[in-house]
Amino acid sequence: MPLTPPQRARYARQLALPEVGESGQIRLAEARVLIVGAGGLGSPAAYYLAAAGVGTLGLVDDDVVEASNLQRQILHGTADIGRPKIESAAERLQALNPELRVRLHRERFDAARAPQLLSGYDFVIDATDNFAAKFQIADACLEAGKPYSHAGIARFLGQTMTVLPGKSACYRCLFETPPPPPAVPEAPQGPLGALPGVIGAIQATEAIKYVLGMGRLLLDRILVYDAMALQVRIVTVHRRKGCVCTIKRVNSKQ
Repeated sequence: MPLTPPQRARYARQLALPEVGESGQIRLAEARVLIVGAGGLGSPAAYYLAAAGVGTLGLVDDDVVEASNLQRQILHGTADIGRPKIESAAERLQALNPELRVRLHRERFDAARAPQLLSGYDFVIDATDNFAAKFQIADACLEAGKPYSHAGIARFLGQTMTVLPGKSACYRCLFETPPPPPAVPEAPQGPLGALPGVIGAIQATEAIKYVLGMGRLLLDRILVYDAMALQVRIVTVHRRKGCVCTIKRVNSKQ
């Protein structure tokens, strides 16, 4: 359907980009992106995707808002402490863009539920904060042939890469197996509050580029951002021989 006058006003700056235009804006409205994690990374990623006009966002998270979240998780406010994160996130996102459709999945991402959670989405954003979830997301996206954006943050460092299953290096190409848990749990150190904003915004950008089929995605490359030194490095990565992604046949859009 053609854009309405209010939509033309809302997205005027994007419509002025030849790489987007009206046809691209319509494609964004038809797109469906699943965001796993409504915290530090998921907040800016979801906010920018909603602002850009992505039609449907799925939010997966089983946690509630805590006071310590508010330093970086910008979808939540002081009044939301104790509320499920996906509920306060959905409220904030729809206040920004009332046309947005939000699907709420109050649960942890796990292998058993992964096929149902991934079905119906075009792109997945891994905005989780633990290795177990990241490996589960990588494996499930490979099985389903779903493109995804990986990201991780710690202290002042962030990293992100995009994966097209069966066609580019995947998370297991970098890390074959999850690291063993520490013998003694460590107290959290960071991250700097603005750090996930930078990395989450890049994840949103990658999702938009994928939907519109434009630009160069972060395939076979990992972007490493050092907030303390204000440096960005792009590290080339390769599909690891013997990795499951090199031997498993998958269906991918690209």
